[in-house]
Amino acid sequence: MSTDDPARISPTAHYTGYTWYRHGLSHKALVTPQGRALYAALRPFNAVSRRLGTPSLDGLLLARHRAIDAWLEQAIESGQVTQIIEIAAGLSPRGWDFTRRHGSRIEYVEADLPAMAAYKLKRLQRADLLGPRHRVVALDALADSGADSLAALATALDRTQGTAIVTEGLLNYFPRKQVLGMWRRFANSLQGFPHGLYLSDLHVASDNRGLFIQAFLKLLSSFVRGAVHLHFSSALEARSELQQMGFKSAEVVHPAIGDAPKGSPVRAGARLVRVVRAGV
Repeated sequence: MSTDDPARISPTAHYTGYTWYRHGLSHKALVTPQGRALYAALRPFNAVSRRLGTPSLDGLLLARHRAIDAWLEQAIESGQVTQIIEIAAGLSPRGWDFTRRHGSRIEYVEADLPAMAAYKLKRLQRADLLGPRHRVVALDALADSGADSLAALATALDRTQGTAIVTEGLLNYFPRKQVLGMWRRFANSLQGFPHGLYLSDLHVASDNRGLFIQAFLKLLSSFVRGAVHLHFSSALEARSELQQMGFKSAEVVHPAIGDAPKGSPVRAGARLVRVVRAGV
């Protein structure tokens, strides 16, 4: 398959790529025609949600993205983290944005399945957005071993540097058993570094009740062409599972919304999602 062919890339990768750009968080090189079209198609739903003050897809995406960015920024500024692996990076602007701002202070590795990684790499190279400390590699988050496994990637990094693993928009599309397997791999891979940090978004059942929310989840499931799983009944249960998978500390909290005004899409979207910060 050509690296210019987006056919095997998920609709959510296209949509989120355009959403981040639309809200000033990304570069135009990471915008696709498919993303523009999907954003336009869902514009009426997002507009109605804003008027009603109910959660919208845009608000949810922005709330989780900004919260993960804020915690990653804090870890870098404190000196705890200088290496970042973003798994299932899709069209995320985070690698470009963080290396642009932090330069030689960090090493950023974007990882995804081969088709997506090749597509992302080509777009970054064409726009001259790939710096010397920014890489895009193929990786299978479900693999325990092998060339495309997290274990192999982690072994090739500098073991003397604090390291973070980031996932966004990944976990709720997999069954619980596979999510727990990923958490175990993440914790194991971070064990060999002086500081290990894991950041992610997560939906839990206690935040996603009521007829409107159920309808929203059905719409989201239709949009991503698959089930959206709510693996844990509460943030407390998710925290316990993170610790059982090997993390020494774990927080599962609603995104901080900063100065977002009452009734804003970000404030409403933050009610539906949690952000995970776990350490080894």
